[in-house]
Amino acid sequence: MSDVTEKKETTTTTTEAKPPTSAVFSMFGGKKQEKKEKDEGTDDKQEESNDKKKDEDEAEPDVHFEPVVHLEKVDVKTLEEDETVLYKVRAKLFRFDPENKEWKERGTGDCKFLQNKETKKVRLLMRRDKTLKICANHMIAPEYVLKPNIGSDRSWVYTCTADIADGEPEAFTFAIRFGNKENADNFKKEFEKAQELNKK
Repeated sequence: MSDVTEKKETTTTTTEAKPPTSAVFSMFGGKKQEKKEKDEGTDDKQEESNDKKKDEDEAEPDVHFEPVVHLEKVDVKTLEEDETVLYKVRAKLFRFDPENKEWKERGTGDCKFLQNKETKKVRLLMRRDKTLKICANHMIAPEYVLKPNIGSDRSWVYTCTADIADGEPEAFTFAIRFGNKENADNFKKEFEKAQELNKK
């Protein structure tokens, strides 16, 4: 009987002395740690490859190409060189279309009163923003009458007998609108001053 108990004790001690298997670690995320270690290894490899790319970029020579065609600067004349600006204000211009009986927008930009240095005559010139295309170009004749636009205190309506913005002189009814009433009032004052200058 004593021999049997000794064997049982030896067997129990041998089972207790066995190291834990990998299955025990997998229950607590043992394999995941191996993956993390692998991921850290791949991150190190990516950093090394990025460093190599940077070194390659820095090693590239600085290349300079000469232009095939040499362009010279050209002085663009606006035909405003012989004129002085008497007044300048930002506005939006509309033209009345009699066929469709509706207002059509001509453009938004700076409206200028330009006085010729020789003849002393004053004209109104307005160019569109960005494209600088002319949308109004006519003399401020003494017979033009600024009328208040119905329903707005910051716009004026007047009939022009000869606007040459499109090349040939044409008669148009214009409506010009400003950002505020103050600008509209100042425009009327300067418009009437220009009419007086053109009477001479």
